[in-house]
Amino acid sequence: MPKARLYLKDGSEFVGDVFGALSDAVGELVFTTAMNGYVESFTDPSYKGQILVMTHPMIGNYGVPKPSYVKGILRNFESEHPTIEGLVVSSLTEDYKWNSAESLDAWLERHGVIGIQGVDTRELTLRIREHGSMNAVISAKKLGKRTLDKLFSWEYESEDMVLKASTNRIIDYGGRGKRLVVFDYGLKHGILENLYSRGFHLIRVPAGTKAEAALSYKPDGIVLTNGPGNPALLRDNVKEVAALLEYGVPTLGICLGHQLVSMALGMKVQKMKFGHRAINKPVIDLKLKKAYITTHNHGYAVYKDNSERGVKVRFMSPDDGIIEGLEGTNGKLLTTQFHPEARPGTNDALFIFDEFARMV
Repeated sequence: MPKARLYLKDGSEFVGDVFGALSDAVGELVFTTAMNGYVESFTDPSYKGQILVMTHPMIGNYGVPKPSYVKGILRNFESEHPTIEGLVVSSLTEDYKWNSAESLDAWLERHGVIGIQGVDTRELTLRIREHGSMNAVISAKKLGKRTLDKLFSWEYESEDMVLKASTNRIIDYGGRGKRLVVFDYGLKHGILENLYSRGFHLIRVPAGTKAEAALSYKPDGIVLTNGPGNPALLRDNVKEVAALLEYGVPTLGICLGHQLVSMALGMKVQKMKFGHRAINKPVIDLKLKKAYITTHNHGYAVYKDNSERGVKVRFMSPDDGIIEGLEGTNGKLLTTQFHPEARPGTNDALFIFDEFARMV
């Protein structure tokens, strides 16, 4: 198996074996502690622009299934193709499962995504935890300093990733129930599935859609989805979210959607040292006095509620005190920094969709 190299911006270099595509990858190096659900992780558009390190030592054992659709909504992928820039694993395993359509190696190769295996992912994770997320390069060839300097001049925080992750057209999924306009900032199909299964008529619109255009569909509710990148670059999107909130249409914000709502209300979103990326993060519900195990994928967060516009903190992280969700005092706003759809699990937070359904 050909060798590959992982270069970090701090000057570190890791040598392993290449799999997937024989290409180069440049991105922000981040890690997830998820032990399963790698297909869902690799197709999550929130990872656009990032190289993902899997802390679980063996990845690929159940392969990649054939995509399954219901009314145009994927049931077993979060988007139509891998969205990560590159993949780092300790050990790539063969696929042994009845519904595996192809190996992880073949699937990544078909989609042009490079992976590297045989490196110490524990050391990488400790380095990220100590020094924070940083730019990295994966290459199937040895690169010189001049080439690396040029590649490392790219900055994740300066690139509008939502433009690359959002749909560029309006998609009407139909449905007989109340109408929702879903702003696609890089949405996961798990969000669509949970909304559609509750009987809503879904209209998916591009991230840059104006508030006036969204309201022309006469929606009974608005959904602001997850997405990748630095929210500080999304000033125009924040203005449209602020305009939508003025109309008082029941609104659900998830992950990036939560951050855009927070910014529209005057709160500050900050870059985290290494983010929350896992499927086992605890969240405290301050209203119901309960704790939930939830799925996360974010590198930015709101730490302080300094809004005076009719919202209160609903969810908090017991780990680091970040605001995990807001609730409108008018009963028409609910946001979560975590992912309530959480495919392939946990299912602790699915009640968020039921609360939103009642709100609508």
